[in-house]
Amino acid sequence: MALQAAAILPSALAIHKEGKNSASFKDSNLFGISISDHVKADKREFISRKFSIGAIRAEAVATYPVFTPATVQGKKTLRKGTVVITGASSGLGLATAKALAETGKWHVIMACRDFLKAERAAKSVGMSKENYTIMHLDLASFDSARQFVENFKQSGRPLDVLVCNAAVYQPTAREPSFTADGFELSVGTNHLGHFLLSRLLLDDMKQSDYPSKRLIIVGSITGNTNTLAGNVPPKANLGDLRGLQGGLNGLNTSSMIDGGDFDGAKAYKDSKVCNMLTMQEFHRRYHEETGITFASLYPGCIATTGLFREHIPLFRLLFPPFQKFITKGFVSEEEAGNRLAQVVSDPSLTKSGVYWSWNKDSASFENQLSQEASNADKARKVWEISEKLVGLA
Repeated sequence: MALQAAAILPSALAIHKEGKNSASFKDSNLFGISISDHVKADKREFISRKFSIGAIRAEAVATYPVFTPATVQGKKTLRKGTVVITGASSGLGLATAKALAETGKWHVIMACRDFLKAERAAKSVGMSKENYTIMHLDLASFDSARQFVENFKQSGRPLDVLVCNAAVYQPTAREPSFTADGFELSVGTNHLGHFLLSRLLLDDMKQSDYPSKRLIIVGSITGNTNTLAGNVPPKANLGDLRGLQGGLNGLNTSSMIDGGDFDGAKAYKDSKVCNMLTMQEFHRRYHEETGITFASLYPGCIATTGLFREHIPLFRLLFPPFQKFITKGFVSEEEAGNRLAQVVSDPSLTKSGVYWSWNKDSASFENQLSQEASNADKARKVWEISEKLVGLA
């Protein structure tokens, strides 16, 4: 999630840290003609002919239309798309799940730690049960990520889009917390957990017959030092990756990627740089081979999101009006969810390797990443180190 201008608040606060192409068969249309009506008409014709001579009856059988997912101009499918969204029980994830479910064109897999919380959240925003499924996933545990993948495969559902949205943000933490596998919590969850999940689900996406398969990793303006918000201390900086190379365990090495002292806000920002680098490396390695669109985005500053729940009370009180009336960067959860839903399904946003943003008129555009967040050599190194840390190399 984005934390735009979290530290652009007046210095007096002394805050230095962040913290229907997939409709059902009967509802589909072909060249403006209802498919269900067409099939019913064929069926009536067949019944009327079956008592006639054999040659005529055989001709009636042979003229039945055969539909495949690519029949209609090679661009439409007669089934709903399936999208997995991590962290879908609140904030941006929930808003996106709602936006997609409401179209009737998507079945949303809400991948969340707390099943009951996710169920209550889905009901609270009016999501119809037939449009979503809740599955347990704790990205702070590699075992949980692997179990999620196994459970998903057993469900028999295709995977058309994966949205890596969930995030941990501990801006006021003075000491690091760690994942079940011993990695600093922010990077271990936001980057390594999503890295493992994405790699394990990649084959499922390859096998999908959906016309526009996508893997989306939510980025952040705070990880981009070519922006005002990205230059607010502590700034994202992966350094030479010595901490990541050492395992981020805080024992034999630093718990920070650059090998420095722990800082909760910086750990989050660093994890977002890793997210954006990972998206680009996915694009370089797999887009041409698979046709999958790999993208990242900054949906705007959602100042009221629960992501800020661990920030100091004064910040939580003043940050929303500051964003609304001073920076004018405020975006509601609903609007942010609609923007992420666009990246999931909009035919105009199929370009791969792109970091999407929106202007003041809510029009999407390709934004520029910072020098570090677009460094191909660093992306390769992060990828290779991460493969070892999650047990894939």
